[in-house]
Amino acid sequence: MKLIVGLGNPGKEYDNTRHNMGFYFIDNFALKNNIKIDKKKFNGLYNELSINGEKYILLKPQTYMNLSGESVRKFVDFFKIDINDILIISDDMDIPIGTYRLKQKGSSGGHNGLKNIELNLGTQEYKRLKIGISKSGNIDTVDYVLGKLSKDDKEKIKLLTETVDKILVDFSKISFEELMSKYNHK
Repeated sequence: MKLIVGLGNPGKEYDNTRHNMGFYFIDNFALKNNIKIDKKKFNGLYNELSINGEKYILLKPQTYMNLSGESVRKFVDFFKIDINDILIISDDMDIPIGTYRLKQKGSSGGHNGLKNIELNLGTQEYKRLKIGISKSGNIDTVDYVLGKLSKDDKEKIKLLTETVDKILVDFSKISFEELMSKYNHK
């Protein structure tokens, strides 16, 4: 069983913000697979589907970003999901907008949602798909990540949806090392 977690903040006021990249890509993948993320459990919205004979749970924690790990931990415990079968989709200010990076483990890089996941899982060794949102030196970090995407940035993000969908499907077919080799480009 695979657990794909999209990080974001619940509520209409956070739609189309840089910090909600995880929600955006989970919603897009669900739409492509004709399901809705509308079941409620453990402070999260989720649904299940089967891909390549593998059961997937798509999860959008509703705890707000800084407490995302609480919902993730409850899903891991209830469904008995191995840490190796978790993929977290989050925004990353250190990656240019319109690009992404798959990572097998590592620090939170200052991302509060990832910090809380590390705290609740007790490890930094979980897989991530980091979506670039670039960085703005002129705007406070909180204001920047909670700011709305420009029309140009929305187009750049939209161009990633097909690749992200392929990554999520391949997550059940090939090892993570192969996944990184196939999709991470310089």
